[in-house]
Amino acid sequence: MLMDIEFQPITAFPRGTLMALLRDGYAFEPRFERDWLPQWREFDDFFYDHPSIADSCGFMTVLNGKPIGFVTWNPTRMPELIEVGHNCVATACKGNGYGRRQMREAVRRMKTRGPRKIIVCTNEVCVPAQRTYESAGFRFVEKAEEPFCAAYAGQRIHYEIVMECKV
Repeated sequence: MLMDIEFQPITAFPRGTLMALLRDGYAFEPRFERDWLPQWREFDDFFYDHPSIADSCGFMTVLNGKPIGFVTWNPTRMPELIEVGHNCVATACKGNGYGRRQMREAVRRMKTRGPRKIIVCTNEVCVPAQRTYESAGFRFVEKAEEPFCAAYAGQRIHYEIVMECKV
């Protein structure tokens, strides 16, 4: 049974929450944490050091008062595009449709900013993420070489949503 989730500001939760969720969400492949932990820590620090950015460019997905996931995005290339940053769901909550609902809410919020397109990428090994993006309206663009962790993550897969032109 799908439980009801809420979307709350990132800053409603303590520093370290984003990093903890990333560690958990990527625990299926320990090399992600080995190779990415410093970047995850820097990412977490950035959002908590800049609360106005955290709360306008992301949100926490909450189940029964507990954060179970989050999405962030980068609007610095507007109006051309918004790029999805991290998108994560806790391992214990995967497979229940929360990631799909989380991404659909993120896309809804990003569209209100008026980008020409929204882009995101993931890796071949992250098959559930691929399904999540496709279910939220993203279309496959291309596969490309993964420059950092190809040995265990496979190729990088790029997706986009192109907005309709209003004439």
